[in-house]
Amino acid sequence: MTPTGLRPRWRRRAGRVPVGLPGPDALEIDARTLRAGGALHRTLAVTGYPREVGPGWLQPLLDHPGPIDVALQVAPVPTVVAAERLRRQLARLESSQRLDAARGRLDDPHLETAADDAQELARRLASGDGRLLRVGLYVTVRGHTHAELDREVARVQGLLGSLLLDAHPTTFRALQGWITTLPLGLDQLRLQRTMDTTAVAASFPFASADLPPPATGGVLLGRNLRTQGLVCWDRWVQPNHNQVILARSGAGKSYLAKLEALRWLYQGVQVLVVDPEHEYQRLAEAVGGACLRLGAPGVHLNPLDLGGEPDALTRRALFAHTLLAVLLGGSLDAAAAAVVDRAVIAAYAARGITSDPRTHPRPAPLLRDLARALERDPDPAGPALAARLGPYVTGSYRGLFEQPTSTHPDPHLLVLSLRDLPEELKPVGTLLALDTLWRHVTSQQHRRRRVVVVDEAWLLAQQPTGARFLARLAKSARKHWCALTVVTQDAGDLLQSELGQAVVANAATHLLLGQAPQAIDRLTSAFGLTEGERQLLLAARVGEGLLAGPGGQRAAFTAMASPAEHALVTSDPAELAAQPSPPEPAW
Repeated sequence: MTPTGLRPRWRRRAGRVPVGLPGPDALEIDARTLRAGGALHRTLAVTGYPREVGPGWLQPLLDHPGPIDVALQVAPVPTVVAAERLRRQLARLESSQRLDAARGRLDDPHLETAADDAQELARRLASGDGRLLRVGLYVTVRGHTHAELDREVARVQGLLGSLLLDAHPTTFRALQGWITTLPLGLDQLRLQRTMDTTAVAASFPFASADLPPPATGGVLLGRNLRTQGLVCWDRWVQPNHNQVILARSGAGKSYLAKLEALRWLYQGVQVLVVDPEHEYQRLAEAVGGACLRLGAPGVHLNPLDLGGEPDALTRRALFAHTLLAVLLGGSLDAAAAAVVDRAVIAAYAARGITSDPRTHPRPAPLLRDLARALERDPDPAGPALAARLGPYVTGSYRGLFEQPTSTHPDPHLLVLSLRDLPEELKPVGTLLALDTLWRHVTSQQHRRRRVVVVDEAWLLAQQPTGARFLARLAKSARKHWCALTVVTQDAGDLLQSELGQAVVANAATHLLLGQAPQAIDRLTSAFGLTEGERQLLLAARVGEGLLAGPGGQRAAFTAMASPAEHALVTSDPAELAAQPSPPEPAW
């Protein structure tokens, strides 16, 4: 039929429709298809149902990502009418059973099952435990072209078939089918099935593939790949605040980490970042943060600086053991540890610093002062350790340690960039950056929510001592109102050690993006992935992944950013080349 302005005439026929109802100017109706505006519509009516269903059994239909409208029309049947119909149905079933017995036929199992169901329904109806209702299920599929519509209808029919539902197009009733699936409460098709309240209750999707929205706070991660809904997550209401992001190179892990950090900044959360590839500078400049480029000329970081806590000297002495173990490429034995402990105390004493907190504001010793104290130690291990520290005191790697710390910023976003460090200094640089950020976290002067982001954490996980430090940070962060985010592309290095597993175990939130086939087996075992989740991670595009939270909460999502956010967090070389280069900061 050609467009003839059917909407006004239909509105006059169906007086229950409001006059001001928005809708298309005209309808074009074929045998099975209706065109409203620029879209084609075809309605499928469900005529056959499975005998037994579970709660939320229609959820796969509502999660279908295609353009469909689902209408479940429910109308109560009066109790008197329902009782009379059940009485007649029971009489017919009993008569059929007696007739078969009289003719010597075998018992029909389908007939016996129907009789048992009818008797059980009659019992519940008589006792008031349930009611009968007339239910109609209809699905309208939309498409821009006939070919697209046919493909979508085939997909929906296949989905309905998997649910054991028989569905047929509403031939020569396309208009009535379209009206039935509009939010008007009108059933123009009347292709209904009698059900009881239990069956109808099971048809409602009380379970949803969408995560429940956070009560307060939370940030937007992206869009749900199944339902097209929004995935919002609040890590501060989880059993612990830590998070692990695992993905192969180029899957969008740093993009997601920067995007989440930016959105936490919107809510006043302080963000502290260990940046190995100098990717966070544009973000820091845009929000007025600070970016310290370790290894750049003029940037120094003294690992022996004291904090404001009363036991600061003891804490620094303990950290000195960790520092030297990383610098020297292995853990210290008992004799070497004793020598280092004496040398640390002697180096501080040479600057007039003791366990008395009143002496802590004095200038702290440098790494070369610690080396001199080691040289003067009577134990032969002391001079040997001092000689091994030579490259970091007087050699090629002294630049980072030879002077006091160059600056002490405390902004809402602090980035410690490690790209300018030589490869040999990357592990110790990451350790010093973590230590600096941890001292911000444990500061008692300003109690506030903080997020610590450790990007490319596999660099630190390669060092046993550094991995232990990261594990301690993961276990203690919650006590200081802090959340740790560990980002790595090498899941094997993180999961193959007990300390790496402890970091993962102490993270309530896991974000798994695209994975390589070589790592998927280890991830499947570690996170209990289903076959569908496994295939999702293997075939995931950039920014797509799986959110795994506590209590079995899981959602497949794709990261979503506004154009302004995308410009700040993207790492695509082509996009960065098209942007104007910002001036290098003079830190």
